[in-house]
Amino acid sequence: MNEETKIRTEEVSAVAPAPRARVEDAVDDAPPAADAAADRPRDYLDGFLAQKPVPQGAGEPGGEIYEGVIAALKEIYDPEIPVNIYDLGLIYGVDVDAGHVVVTMTLTTPHCPVAESMPGEVELRVGSVPGVGVAEVNLVWDPPWDPQKMSDEAKLELGML
Repeated sequence: MNEETKIRTEEVSAVAPAPRARVEDAVDDAPPAADAAADRPRDYLDGFLAQKPVPQGAGEPGGEIYEGVIAALKEIYDPEIPVNIYDLGLIYGVDVDAGHVVVTMTLTTPHCPVAESMPGEVELRVGSVPGVGVAEVNLVWDPPWDPQKMSDEAKLELGML
């Protein structure tokens, strides 16, 4: 520890470029596995890039009916909180099966003043979405609602972010 540490610096005017990686063509005496790799087309992404997207079913997330139901739910606002019920986290699930839609939802508390009217309004709005034949609303209390179920937009609107 008594020795003095010396730091040396050196100025460099030019540096040779690093060698580039190259893929060599198969050699005649190479093993058969290397020949198989050489037969592979150079751009192996051609088939992947040529694939077309698979259309979503109408009742699956991203499908026409499902997205219409979500849009309808986003138009229903809680009368006490200026946020729609979807962003508020009151909707636990939306199941679509051949025009039959089941919405599983809760309310902020079991003593909510709109406990009698809110499920009926949800059923009316969901039933009015084109492609929906039957709308059913299941009101559940387990798991109970808590503020953590709200979307970031709802938290921002209420000043919680």
